[in-house]
This record gives sequence, C-alpha cells and structure tokens, in this order.
Amino acid sequence: MLVNDKGKVMTIQGDFDQENRNIIVENKNGKIGQTWEIVYADEMPDPPKKGEMNPDWGFKVGVPFHIVSNLGQGRYLDLVGNTPVIKTRNGFPSQGWWFDQRTRTIKSWRTRSYSLAINGNGKRNDLII
Repeated sequence: MLVNDKGKVMTIQGDFDQENRNIIVENKNGKIGQTWEIVYADEMPDPPKKGEMNPDWGFKVGVPFHIVSNLGQGRYLDLVGNTPVIKTRNGFPSQGWWFDQRTRTIKSWRTRSYSLAINGNGKRNDLII
C-alpha cells in the first residue's frame, strides 16, 4: 500500500481492473485495489516477443494454436459466422487462434481484429467473438 501522512491510500476506484479506471485516495479497506507492486525501471522486464511465452497468461505470443475439446471426439473450437462452436478438425482459419500480447486476449486467425469474450461483460454464460 502507498499511504500518505494522513493514513489515506491510493485506490483503484471500485476495485475494477479496467483500462483508464480512475485512481482515488481513501481510507484503508484491505481490498486488492489498494495494493501495488513497485517495479524499478532498470528491473522492468521487456514484454514477451512473438514466439516467447507470456508466463502470466500461459501462452506463446503470436504463435498459432488450436483449442481442442477433451470430449471423446477431440473436436476443435471453430467459428460459424461469429458464433463459437466445436467441429471436427478441418484446417480452416476459423479453427486457428493466437494470443495477442498487446490486448492480452485470444484472437481468431479468421477474424484477426476480434477476441474471444464472454457476452454481457462476463455476466452471461455465452461465448462470443
């Protein structure tokens, strides 16, 4: 925690990990949004480059992969339109995926500008692209 002389701490507003989220100062509450790691510039690691493993996310950056079901037929995650489904392996780009280091998302080889996501900002149970 980063605490000032009045005992106030720097807090991510609402404790939401969201790009451009406001930082506020408030009383300590013990939540994770008030905890920070100090990384000195001369010790900051370079982000992984294409082909290197991102240890935080467990993917090689920019390297194509398939997502294969563990059910008996071993079907591949595929896209029909923009709907994720499972299909028998067919070699089409709609069955290829890659990890984008910049956005830290899984993207389709067929629809390279879109990422896999949970519909409704994670409040629903359907997967979309």
